[in-house]
Amino acid sequence: MNNDNTQINNLLSLDNKLAIITGGASGIGFSTAKLLAEMGANIAILDVNENRGNLAIEEIKKIAKKAEFYLCDVTEDNECKNTVETIVKDFGRVDILFNNAGVIKRKTILTLQEDEWDLVLNVSLKAIFLLSRYVIPIMIEQGSGGNIVNTGSGWGLKGGSNAIAYCAAKGGVVNMTRAMAIDHGKHNIRVNCVCPGDTDTELLRGEAKQIGQDEAEFMKEAADRPLKRVGLPQDIAHTVLFLVSDLSSWVTGTTVVVDGGGIA
Repeated sequence: MNNDNTQINNLLSLDNKLAIITGGASGIGFSTAKLLAEMGANIAILDVNENRGNLAIEEIKKIAKKAEFYLCDVTEDNECKNTVETIVKDFGRVDILFNNAGVIKRKTILTLQEDEWDLVLNVSLKAIFLLSRYVIPIMIEQGSGGNIVNTGSGWGLKGGSNAIAYCAAKGGVVNMTRAMAIDHGKHNIRVNCVCPGDTDTELLRGEAKQIGQDEAEFMKEAADRPLKRVGLPQDIAHTVLFLVSDLSSWVTGTTVVVDGGGIA
């Protein structure tokens, strides 16, 4: 039994690896950063919220050997380029990229404004393109490959009401993941997508206000799924850990749905 435990621990270990996590100051990103740190990874979190980022990194520094916060608008090319360059100077390498940043606007195609469309598509989809185009060459140059996980959504696999831009963006994330996996498998870079269902974050609770619904009632409806609860950020973090660890060494180009059976 001890040998079995040692083997599993070795497969899950992220010792001396560097993980970049976007949207890492709160919610799923923050929870994932903490878990990867517990498994030995060094952590770089990116976020546009400087106050939250500084608070988050202080918590992560209690766990990680080394961790830094970088103020970065992941929709801006130069900021992504400069931030990745700084991270490489600070840490010397990049092994994991968790493209997690996202926003949602609960509107139909008739009520959504163009700038709102641009915001949702840029944060959820364009940011993956920008960060990945600077991280992948580093992973290739290192020669040891790497792991990229993109955050999709259940609504990237099925439609949802009053969320036209979000559904479009997350559908793009799912298929973009497949294309990235095909292109970079030869470089030993695995690319996968995690699709959360309703997860208890400020982003989810904020949707209630956007659609004019009582928050408690909204959360109750969100829990109406086979496992009878909304997800926790840790539920998603556990799946990301699986996808970036050697436990999933032959998994790439796939989408893992973590939604308590909601789509089922």
